[in-house]
Amino acid sequence: MIDTITRLKDTIDELLNADINSIDWVVKPGPDKWSKKQIIGHLIDSAQINLQRFVRCTYEENFKLTYEQVEWVEAQHYQQADINELLGLWKLLNLQISRVLANYPPERLQAKCDNSKTTQSLHAIDWLAADYVEHMRHHLKQVINLK
Repeated sequence: MIDTITRLKDTIDELLNADINSIDWVVKPGPDKWSKKQIIGHLIDSAQINLQRFVRCTYEENFKLTYEQVEWVEAQHYQQADINELLGLWKLLNLQISRVLANYPPERLQAKCDNSKTTQSLHAIDWLAADYVEHMRHHLKQVINLK
């Protein structure tokens, strides 16, 4: 888990240290594609859902928590939001996730959560945390050049 937390904190720093003023946040590469601003919004949604998963797994087993990513991005109107507000929210959510993970009860690291929409797919917290960071990095590569 220590490696995952370090990777999460490094990713936060990479985005926040990027030249955000040089990024075109609003252009959409296609009609069914998200703008870079909407990608950050999607990562905010992902952070909210995963924070709930991490917290609830400290006391609950095998619960299911999913979301409809396209619908959430549209419903939250990220395209019209101020990018500095979005980046601030993204940062705070991820700092909270890193705090929760850094203080995770060791005996609960193998607690499982179902993150699938159809067939049950249970994953332990340590797997979910690593997958969360990889998912974030995948999308941030669409926004900035990650190391």
